[in-house]
Amino acid sequence: MNKAEIFEFFRRLAELNPSPETELEFGNNYQLLVAVVLSAQSTDVGVNKATRALFREVKTPAQMVELGEDGLKEHIKTIGLFNGKAKNVIALSQILVDRYGGEVPEDRDALVELPGVGRKTANVVMNCAFGAETFAVDTHIFRVGNRTGIAKGKTPLAVEKQLEKRVPQPFRVGSHHWMILHGRYICKARTPECWRCPVVDLCDYKDKVLAKGAARKAA
Repeated sequence: MNKAEIFEFFRRLAELNPSPETELEFGNNYQLLVAVVLSAQSTDVGVNKATRALFREVKTPAQMVELGEDGLKEHIKTIGLFNGKAKNVIALSQILVDRYGGEVPEDRDALVELPGVGRKTANVVMNCAFGAETFAVDTHIFRVGNRTGIAKGKTPLAVEKQLEKRVPQPFRVGSHHWMILHGRYICKARTPECWRCPVVDLCDYKDKVLAKGAARKAA
């Protein structure tokens, strides 16, 4: 895609969804951080089911530390890798209490130092909590970036760097949400639903599925 096509791609998605948001449920920045950590290799739907009761009880890092690792496990045992995630959440909560007065730091470098927080998680928190122009490349964005031609790369970091260079204003804050939702509901991994895609004419993907019910061509 060229610059004009990328602008039009996001313009159309923005017109359809002017205020995109994460589908994770949370009440404050700390709960957002916890939800994103829990969402690794899990679905947002599954995380939301587990955190609804948890977040009614726990709203601060201090409350999470008081709940303890075993108490947290009871809440999140339906989520994949819950043992390791519980350990990380308790550890990062203690750090937030000890170093940051119970607040989530508005700094990506500080965030990635927390247990269980990688670059993608930090980018989500920076974007959703603080409105930063970050690009959290998950499997959906990696696929959409490469498939459409917006941002091609062999690694998530390579795709992120391309997005940083190529996504124009005024779409930079919302772009990763639009791409995630597009990948989740239309530009699906197994069979993209190109027949109902609002940006199909802009996309570089050669094996478009232009008829409902048709199968994707072999790559």
